[in-house]
Amino acid sequence: LGEGSTFHVYIPRLENVVMVESVSRSEGIPTGDEHILFVDDEPGLVDVGKEMLGHLGYQVVTRTSSMDALELFRAEPELFDLVITDMTMPHMTGDALAGELMKIRPDITIILCTGYSERISEEKAKEMDIKAFLMKPLMLRDLAETIRKVLDE
Repeated sequence: LGEGSTFHVYIPRLENVVMVESVSRSEGIPTGDEHILFVDDEPGLVDVGKEMLGHLGYQVVTRTSSMDALELFRAEPELFDLVITDMTMPHMTGDALAGELMKIRPDITIILCTGYSERISEEKAKEMDIKAFLMKPLMLRDLAETIRKVLDE
């Protein structure tokens, strides 16, 4: 008594665990089966993105490098219906990647994602013919609705 207490709380650390909302058409969350290239330089976010998109029914290929994504797209430009890319990445930013992809295939649909960027805004993205601009963190419903909107245009 009078000397204080020390408590140790041990919580197990779980890695790569993704909590995804239950999805069904009756809940009004749109789904699909198109092929999506998902690009982000953070492996954890790539894993989460792949899980979310796969849960929505999409066929997903991921890359953690914009240069690798560009190389893959050059090799098989007709494979993808949509590209979702992060804005801030080393070697080539998402807007630069989008520009290169559109040189290869002008009709490719692109969604640009960012947590924060002074370099790009929704208006600038639209001027570049990027179909949608999403802020991180990506929420399942927003992502699902945006994907359907741009693919169905």
